[in-house]
Amino acid sequence: MTICIIPARLHSTRFPQKLLAMACGKSVLQRTYECALGCKKIDELWVATDHPQIADHVQGFGGKIIWTSESCQNGTERIADALQKEPRLQQAKIVINLQGDHPQTSPNTIDQIAQLLIDDSEASISTAVRPIRSWEDFSSPHIVKCVFDLQGRALYFSRAPIPYSKKECVQPCGFQHIGIYGYRTAFLMQIASMQDTGLQRSEDLEQLRFLELGYNIKVAVVEDEALGVDTPQDLEKLERMILCQLNISSSPAESFPRLEKV
Repeated sequence: MTICIIPARLHSTRFPQKLLAMACGKSVLQRTYECALGCKKIDELWVATDHPQIADHVQGFGGKIIWTSESCQNGTERIADALQKEPRLQQAKIVINLQGDHPQTSPNTIDQIAQLLIDDSEASISTAVRPIRSWEDFSSPHIVKCVFDLQGRALYFSRAPIPYSKKECVQPCGFQHIGIYGYRTAFLMQIASMQDTGLQRSEDLEQLRFLELGYNIKVAVVEDEALGVDTPQDLEKLERMILCQLNISSSPAESFPRLEKV
């Protein structure tokens, strides 16, 4: 069995209650949830939260929730806590961690994340990257880059522009990490007892802890837009993308609720 859990907390520093912000008539969280519903590899889909407002909203659009502790420090801890709260789900072989603020994640990408672990018994974790096509993104410390070997195993993640090239490059040659993970359930249950590592603290990237501790992370190269909604400007960008996908002009957008909370 493969399950997908969306960790969802209400408060966010840069964009408070962003998961409940509306984009063209649906919340960011609902759009993320509906992306996962289209997956062929997912047997069950849940939202893990500690807040009644999130829970009410998810149940309002027909989603399933798992109550988790307020003490969870990140999405990985919240998913591990969800498995403790729902012991039946520990029977799953693979758990997908889909961030609630990534409403444009393709179902195909989520399926690929699961398939990597199905195909490679030595991998404990799987994730995804997309090609970087601008120097602005390649040099930005806000965009995490990934390099991987010829077998698709991650070598390193960094906020710095990697790989470095001694030659003049016409096009950037890096890959942007997309914040979606697949875990073997047995591995996920061990995370709470794993110590922090120097590289993890230096770059403030949780996945470096797993690499530094010797775990194998498989990487899928995808073409997702990789839009995370972290600011009101990101929400406006999401609306434009949705309208473009619907092949309608931007003028009807005024009929949709904007930057509102459920």
